[in-house]
Amino acid sequence: MRRVSVDVADPDDAKLLVLARSTRARTGAPEGAAVRDVDGRTYAAASVTLPSLRVSALALATAMAVSSGAGGLEAAAVVTDSETVPADDLAVLRDLAGAGVPVWRGDGSGQAVARVDT
Repeated sequence: MRRVSVDVADPDDAKLLVLARSTRARTGAPEGAAVRDVDGRTYAAASVTLPSLRVSALALATAMAVSSGAGGLEAAAVVTDSETVPADDLAVLRDLAGAGVPVWRGDGSGQAVARVDT
C-alpha cells in the first residue's frame, strides 16, 4: 500500500512524531507515542506487552501526563505500522484532552501519514 505523507505545519507537533519514533526505535516496541500537555510538557511512551499487562503507547503516554498532573492535552502522535488509531486510544485521549485535539499517525520512519482529531 502506498503511503501519502501529511503536512505537519506546527513544529511542536512535528516534535511529537520525532519523540514517538525515537521511543519506538529505542525500545523495539510495535508503537511509540508522545503527547503534549496544555503547559507544553511532553510525555513519550512505548506500547507494553507483558503476560499480565497490555497498554498501548498512546494510553501509556496519556497516563504519564495524568500522573504528572497535566490538566489537558494539546496534541498527540503515534508511530505504528497500524493503518488506524484505535477508537480505544482516541477515547483515552478524549478523556483528558476533550474533543478536537489533533492526533498524528506516523509510519515506521516517523513520517506523518494521517491526522485524526479526538
